[in-house]
Amino acid sequence: MKKYTMNEINLKQFIFTIYKTQIGIGVLSLPRDLAKTAGTDGWLAILLGWLLAILFSIIIIKVMEKHPHDTLFDLFPKFFGRWLGGAVSSLWILYSTFSATVAMISSIHIIHVWILTNVKEYVLMPLFMIPVYMAAKQGIRVIGRFAEFVYLFTLWMPMILFLTLHESNWLNLLPVGQNGWFAILGTVKATVLSFLGFEVAFMLYPFLQDKKSAVKGVIIANTMSMLIFMLITIFSYVRFSQDVVMEYVYPTLNLLKLIRLPILERFEIIFLPFYLFILFMTVIPYLYMSVFGISRLLGKPDHRKYLRVLMLGWLALPFFFTPSYAHITGLGKLWGNLGLCAAVVFPILLWIYQRAFFKFRKGSLR
Repeated sequence: MKKYTMNEINLKQFIFTIYKTQIGIGVLSLPRDLAKTAGTDGWLAILLGWLLAILFSIIIIKVMEKHPHDTLFDLFPKFFGRWLGGAVSSLWILYSTFSATVAMISSIHIIHVWILTNVKEYVLMPLFMIPVYMAAKQGIRVIGRFAEFVYLFTLWMPMILFLTLHESNWLNLLPVGQNGWFAILGTVKATVLSFLGFEVAFMLYPFLQDKKSAVKGVIIANTMSMLIFMLITIFSYVRFSQDVVMEYVYPTLNLLKLIRLPILERFEIIFLPFYLFILFMTVIPYLYMSVFGISRLLGKPDHRKYLRVLMLGWLALPFFFTPSYAHITGLGKLWGNLGLCAAVVFPILLWIYQRAFFKFRKGSLR
């Protein structure tokens, strides 16, 4: 029996939600992160990260397809019992809350530094919270529709990058493998971190109408993200040298600064307000997964009151914590390490546990 019929999403919404969750903060600094270890061979590591992201995404789908109508928070008590299952659910809620919070304060920090330098964070926070709250309170169906809208609304953004190719030097990419393959392999962790967001498939799968297409959906979503990462990274390398890329905090924004139109300079000032919609689509799925998990853990049908409590916490946060770039970087690294556990280690362990569970139990879950 379907428990979430009224909140179902189609395959396009499934794909766009995962894709837009992945394309967020990390894409702005990705060329620099890759250049630190692999130099201008960093684009090769993106291909390896893409293959791994697809592999782990498929493992998530294989775990969830055994229980097509249960969310992750429904499965934990069935697999681990009430108390241990509740503890695992709590860990996922904490991870989702932390991810949403870091994505939100990082978005505010970027806008504050690049555009609204004289506006305080406690002023920006409630403004940013309005679209996030409006989407998250409605549920998965609205989030899927919003992801579809954001995709269409921002479809022009990758195309505008081609305007940065004047005076580019494609020889910067040669020789391929100049830093050795160990350096490239050492950068794979950074690329996998860039693909984080595919773990929201744990939450989205029960709401997907055509569950047989879920594997195709995660492959398409990760491939779309890979193409964007590849485009930005290669364009940064051919326009800047390796040393110049490493000097920039957000090379993608510095790349946009090179665009000069007859009636417009500082194109990144125009770009960033539109990019906010993409940043919101990183925050919203994690935020919803958090408050939905709380409602399932407590056995309540309505997640909105927990969402309001979290929003109040966000409103108060800028009065007690004003992050610097060092803070944002540190939080991003912590998020990445937690994300590796949630998106890579946990699905593998859960898949192994699930197979052992059914082998020894020899029955179906109820």
